[in-house]
Formats: sequence, structure tokens, C-alpha cells
Amino acid sequence: MRRPTPAAFRLSAWALVAFSTFLLSACGRDGAVEEAPRPVLVTHPVAADHATTAFAGDVRAREESPLSFRVGGKLVQRLVDVGDHVRAGQVLATLDPGDLQAQARAAQAQLAAAEAELGRARADQARFAKLATDQLVSRSTLDAQNAAAAAAQGQVNAARAEVEVARNQAAYSQLRATRDGVIAARQAEAGQVVAAGQAVFTLAADGVREIAFALPETMAGKVAAGQPVQVEVWSRPGQRWDGRIREISPAADPASRTFAARVTVDAPAGAIDLGQSARVYLPTDASGGLSVPIAALQRENGKASVFVVDPKTSTAKLRTVQTGPFGEDRVPVQGGLAANEWIVAAGGHLLRDGQKVQPVDRDNRPIKRN
Repeated sequence: MRRPTPAAFRLSAWALVAFSTFLLSACGRDGAVEEAPRPVLVTHPVAADHATTAFAGDVRAREESPLSFRVGGKLVQRLVDVGDHVRAGQVLATLDPGDLQAQARAAQAQLAAAEAELGRARADQARFAKLATDQLVSRSTLDAQNAAAAAAQGQVNAARAEVEVARNQAAYSQLRATRDGVIAARQAEAGQVVAAGQAVFTLAADGVREIAFALPETMAGKVAAGQPVQVEVWSRPGQRWDGRIREISPAADPASRTFAARVTVDAPAGAIDLGQSARVYLPTDASGGLSVPIAALQRENGKASVFVVDPKTSTAKLRTVQTGPFGEDRVPVQGGLAANEWIVAAGGHLLRDGQKVQPVDRDNRPIKRN
């Protein structure tokens, strides 16, 4: 076989390079495919007259009372736990009664001594009165004896009061429920020394249940007691009951800077339980403005924006808007949009400004060009 010369080898290599370049250029011209428009769901802004703002809260009793001993001592027995239902007068906890009983016995002994002294003073008073009748003692001596008898009577009265106080304090070693209710919290354990007035339990009284929630400063001036609201508990999504704001704290919490508020609920008996999580829906005064889905909002340089689609060019343009307080699934738009414009309702985070799109409505129908 004849071996090719170097010149023929170089010619073949150049031919191969030229052919490869031609193929690459041809592939480049054929592969330059324009990006296909991205399908997007679009919708019109709607009137925000019935927009609502949701706040998280929890179910509370209208009357919640801290229960405490009226005397101090060592807690020796705790008879109930959190969640237990108790009746009025039921014993909840007891203190060590030893010292209190000793005080009661001491007061009783002082009473006995005072009564003995009163008996002696009255006997002397009777003798001196007889002697005064026979003019054997002076009138002043009789007056002094009468005063001594009166003083002895006063000592007896004071001793009797001390005995009553001591007996009451001995009875105060038992902590009793003030009314029917549920133990909502426990603040002390057996073996702990508690002071007089120190909370041991929190009693949630039976009766009306309310929703407690925190109202931000931006809403405090727009909400008033008596305003109608709606309430939904998390365990029953989609089921709402009418309610009414009963009270709003006049002062903000120094830590959270929110105002404590309470809502009464027109719910059937047993429908809501203590401690359940709930939402309070407040109607938002949008003053005839517009609202858009929360999913339509984008953040561009820290500002709220939406993608507005031009049906003529099928182009999505990013536009800055002014928003109001967020609702559960919509947000009021206070400026930057018109009611007849199409906005991207979802998936805007996948778009870029000026991108070609294929807009469709919620029925998957293409948007007609105007």
C-alpha cells in the first residue's frame, strides 16, 4: 500500500477542519430557537370592600382568677392538676397547719386568762358596790373598780376576736375553689413554701368563652369595642362564627407594643374549648379600593410589586404598587393598579421583567388581545 505524502496529509487535515466548521455554523443557525412564552395565570384586581385581616388568638374564659392562700406556709398537698374540672368549695391544696393550729391554741389560752380576770374584776366590783352602799369605801374607789371591770371585759372581747382570727387562719390552710371551673394553670408544687397572696392555681370559670388576641398599633385606632368580627378555630377550618369585640386594652404591652383585645363568640355550647388556637377576622375598610391575591405580590428592592400583562404584546412588566394590611389570602392595593388590568396571580417569582408570556384565566382560556 502506498503511504500518503506529508503534503497530502496536510491538505486532508485542512479539509476536515473546514468541513467541521461548516457543520458547526449550520447547527448554530438551526439551533437558535427563540424562547417559548411561559404560560401564566392572570386575573383582574377585585374590589376590596369586603377584605378582611386575620389575627391569631386563643380561647380563654371570660373570668380567669388566680387562686392563692390567705396565709403563708409550706404547701404539703396538691389535690388537682391542670385541666381538672372543680366545683365551688372543693379543696385544691393544703398548707402545713401546725403553726396555725398552735396560734389558735395560744389565742384560746389568752381568752381563758382574760375571762378569769373578768370574773375576778366583776366579783371585786360587786363587793365594792356593797361597801359603798354602807359608806365604807369612797366613791372614787368604787369608780376605779368599775373601770377595772370594764377594762377586763374589753380584754375578753379582744381575746375572743383573736381566737376567731386564729381559727380563720387555721381554716385558711385549705385552698378552695371560689366557683365552678377548670384549672388553667399551676404555679406551685407540693413542698414549696408560699407567701400569703402568692398564686398557686389559675381558675378559668365555667361560662362564656372568649378569644384573646393582640391588636397591632397600626390597627388600634381603627378597631373599637362592639365591632362585629368572625372567629374560626384551627380544629374546625372553614367553619366561622359571628363575634363581637368586647374590650380593647387602653395601654399597649411594653414588650410587644400590641393592645390586648377580647372577642365574645356566638358559638354553640361545647364547640370551642379552652386553650384552642383561633383566628379573628376583622373587616378592613378599603374605601372602595382594589385587592389582589397575596401570591401575586413580589418583592423588588424592598417594595411590593406585581407583574402586569399587556394582552397586545403578551409581555409581563413588573410594576410597584402600594399595599394595605394583609388579609388571609388577599391584600388591598392602594395605588398603582387599575381594575381592568391583568396581573399574574401566581408564579410571578419565575418571571423576569419584560418576559414574553402566554396569559390564561382561571378557566384555562387564553386572554384575547384588545
